[in-house]
Amino acid sequence: MTGPLAVRQGLTLTPDPLRVIVKLFVPGEDDAVVRTRARALIDRIAGLDEEETGRLLRDTFDRFGARHRDLADTFQHHYRLVRHRAAQARALSPTSRLLVGAYFSHEYAVESAALCNPSMVAHPDQTDLHAGQLRVAVSLRQIGEGHLSSIGFATAVLGPGHHLTVADRRGPLVVGQRMGVRHRRDLLAAGLAEEDCDNEVTATVLDALPERYGEATFERVLGDLPPDLLSRSTGMGTLERLRRTNAASYATSFPADTALHERVLWPATPAESNGMEDARFVRTVDESGSVYRATYTAYDGRSIATRALASRDLRRFEMTPMRGPGARSKGVALFPRAVGGRHLALCRTDGETIGLTCRGGENRWQAPVPLHAPRDGWELIQVGNCGSPIETDAGWLVLTHGVGPMRRYAIGALLLDLHRPERVVAQLPGALLAPDDADRNGYVPNVVYSCGGLVHAGELWLPYGASDARVGFATVPLAALLAAMAEFPPPNSGDA
Repeated sequence: MTGPLAVRQGLTLTPDPLRVIVKLFVPGEDDAVVRTRARALIDRIAGLDEEETGRLLRDTFDRFGARHRDLADTFQHHYRLVRHRAAQARALSPTSRLLVGAYFSHEYAVESAALCNPSMVAHPDQTDLHAGQLRVAVSLRQIGEGHLSSIGFATAVLGPGHHLTVADRRGPLVVGQRMGVRHRRDLLAAGLAEEDCDNEVTATVLDALPERYGEATFERVLGDLPPDLLSRSTGMGTLERLRRTNAASYATSFPADTALHERVLWPATPAESNGMEDARFVRTVDESGSVYRATYTAYDGRSIATRALASRDLRRFEMTPMRGPGARSKGVALFPRAVGGRHLALCRTDGETIGLTCRGGENRWQAPVPLHAPRDGWELIQVGNCGSPIETDAGWLVLTHGVGPMRRYAIGALLLDLHRPERVVAQLPGALLAPDDADRNGYVPNVVYSCGGLVHAGELWLPYGASDARVGFATVPLAALLAAMAEFPPPNSGDA
């Protein structure tokens, strides 16, 4: 290569402290010894006269109403969550109930600490564009107080040429409303197998459930279990594990009149309680049509788990766990389509090697085939993917990341055989994009990292996180990138 292939664009997304949501706040719960002070607070609020209650509520709406959508509904919801603490809940006036909700609420800035690790897919709406333009949805890892991550979005337009615009991200944020989902029996079975939970109770439940079922059917099946099974020493514990495993799948939905950048995918299960990290979005095509899919890392403060999501419109999302040995680490990235009838994904189960895993008949991701291990100086600590493979005429283009001295992250590239992705056919010598002086400083220094790009008009568009602090964009001529990739294994290397 005679010069850099990747050209950084001038536009950068930085964390915006004005992007806030409203969360439940219960005084005392953040103490070292959990002891809620809710009852005493509600009693003090109940002791205010109606005039003071009204004044405080009006003042709260004046200060915060314009920053949030349906703030009164949020206060009412938070009141319902704590009203059992009120000695005389029924005696509280509607105004007092809203004020109770206000005192049990607080703002949380979803990206106050950092904004990073983007992926990019074609937007569902391609109207009102000029020739050479493509509207894209950009997913973002948002990190707030306590290093708590959520998934946010931006909308951008690529082209013509290297022109890039990002839509204004201002406006009240909305956390999706959790909804019921049609559960899958095979996922429940895979989850129970992963926990080594196989007994007469689980076997009876799985035998009674249809392939797809709702919450009511699930609870009915549990309710119909024979008493002599439940009376066993493991009976009640198995019921708890069944409910916990089943609850790992859920759906969340946003109002139709919200813009994409206003939607926040917020942790909704215990496994996600400390964050939803590094979503790798891809637009897939299968027997059901075009679907947006992504993988992300769920973190509960101690352990990680790989989760998948699916959406047809980026408004309603279904979240499900990924099971099996191929999904037991960070960095799973789905292929955009089946290859030879196989559903494939990139993974890194040993923490340092890029592998290829296949989804088996029981919805379990199988033990991976190694694709690429650390070999060059810039990647000797570990390698992994930077998003889903991108289909080209020459093969599957895989953007990679490698970690070198001083834990410096850079981005590289591999090319996999189009029909046999187990085979690496080419590799870019050296890094495609590495931290420069503008990228190297931030929340986590010396890092450039991406969760996925796309090809538009002959250009690879690569959004990337810079030192876990901000998001930049680079473009790479696809033909030049493919031409710069060296045949792998190299001629006369001695490899079979």
